[in-house]
Amino acid sequence: MFGQDLPIFQSPMLGASGPDMAREASRAGALGALALAGSSADAILEQVARMKADLGGRPFSANLFVLDPAMPDPAQVARAMAQLAAWRAELGLPAQSIPNKWAEDFASQFNALVEAAPPVASFTFGILSAQQAARLRATGTRIVGTATTVAEAVAWHAVGADAILAQGMEAGGHRGTFLRPVEESLVGIAALVPAIKAAVALPVIAAGGIMDGRGIAAMLLLGADAVQMGTAFLLAAESTISAPWRAELAGHTADDVRLTRAFSGRHARGIENRFMREMREAEIPPYPIQNALTQELRAANAKAGRSDMLSLWAGQGVHALREGRTADLVSQFWAEARAAMRETADRYAI
Repeated sequence: MFGQDLPIFQSPMLGASGPDMAREASRAGALGALALAGSSADAILEQVARMKADLGGRPFSANLFVLDPAMPDPAQVARAMAQLAAWRAELGLPAQSIPNKWAEDFASQFNALVEAAPPVASFTFGILSAQQAARLRATGTRIVGTATTVAEAVAWHAVGADAILAQGMEAGGHRGTFLRPVEESLVGIAALVPAIKAAVALPVIAAGGIMDGRGIAAMLLLGADAVQMGTAFLLAAESTISAPWRAELAGHTADDVRLTRAFSGRHARGIENRFMREMREAEIPPYPIQNALTQELRAANAKAGRSDMLSLWAGQGVHALREGRTADLVSQFWAEARAAMRETADRYAI
């Protein structure tokens, strides 16, 4: 689709996938992705330049969150900090102070991305303006917009996206919903892909619950032009997840993952733990406010070897996780997909 050998995209997972994973995925023929939403403008320029040099012309993607500047209500921030006080005390953390910044400035990040001009850029949490999309495409960068509904896919098509990332409700991590409430935008990937294919004349990348070659084959048969896999790479050797997060991934099924706003203020899917349960009824400020307020708490919990206050992001396919190097996993997934398609053809004498 974008010059890669295989119809497999490695998902950009902030806090879980670093440059090593992106590099190895692209070298293996997939489209590796840099998760740059937490990076400064200077870091974006540096990471994209380094990836271009390392890959020598092989394509890769860079991902950002589309965010408006955070302007929280001070009273809301105070209430959120009060809710977290007991959790912090349990870990021996001092009284919380207001962060110096809530998130990286998206306008600065976007300007850096335009200057860096990666082969592909993907966006989630919101949508670019037509003017922003035109600036980026003028550098030769191809644009992938995340959509959780047909309406969001149509909106991305209207502003000039080159492809749509169809994020099914099965996907782990944060939802990319931006037009309607999340509760009204939870469409399964098997329904979402053909619906988007029928609505927009753009390539569609399927994401959500795809963990092996059979899942890849199923999405391609549904009309997807490629698939994006995230949870499937969480146990890769190049994964950057913490030891407690890695340990928690064993022995879980789709029944154990839930959507929550507790950690970041935005709906995300992960393995249910104590923090998710006890904060379920709490008043949570929106992203990135809650995300910034819980960052130190989560880091301290991981450092203590605990997982009860960690965001254990994972999708509904968590039961099918496997270990290995990223490049080897890519090769295995594609070999399985080809075998599955041949088996189906043989079974029905196609």
